[in-house]
Amino acid sequence: MTPIDFPIGPVLSALDLAGIGLFAATGAVAAARAKQTLVTFAFFALATGVGGGTVRDLLIGAPVFWIVDTRPLIACLVIALLIWVTPARLWRGKALDWLDAVGMAAYAVFGAAKALSFGVPPVAAVMMGIFTACLGGIIRDVLAGEPSIILRPELYVTAAALAAALFVGLSAAGVMLPVAAGVSALAGFALRALAIWKGLALPVYRGG
Repeated sequence: MTPIDFPIGPVLSALDLAGIGLFAATGAVAAARAKQTLVTFAFFALATGVGGGTVRDLLIGAPVFWIVDTRPLIACLVIALLIWVTPARLWRGKALDWLDAVGMAAYAVFGAAKALSFGVPPVAAVMMGIFTACLGGIIRDVLAGEPSIILRPELYVTAAALAAALFVGLSAAGVMLPVAAGVSALAGFALRALAIWKGLALPVYRGG
């Protein structure tokens, strides 16, 4: 696919950087909890930070973003180093979940926006937002040997879907893109935050 007239703009670009950086941080935090080496910190940060966006770009036929511009890779490495030199007490408890929540909301919106900018239809663009937001966390959990975040009972994919779908809907309705992006990211984060805080979850399958 080729780009169409759907401006990414500074707000969406900022959400992209936020998503990459925060997911890279969660990867490094996962390595910290597993007491890994600095090389493993870097690998976890890179795989988590760019994993979801890489899959998105391959699916929509876009140039893979970190091959075209290596600054995201450098940012992931810097973040890994920063996590390495910070006290371990900062990363206990729910720190990883909260970092992941912000990154998920930001990246869901940007993923949907980039898909729209390459002419992807609205429903598929929502799916690209979900993939962008969730796959990095899945990769991180697999690397760390932890149960995947999407298998936990509280809402996660639903929050990413809310952010992506709301952005696509507001954009289609003619809402200014910076406003649509901000509202959508906040909505996705709010739902995920409520899930973390209150354990909000969808009903599970009980055998019919």
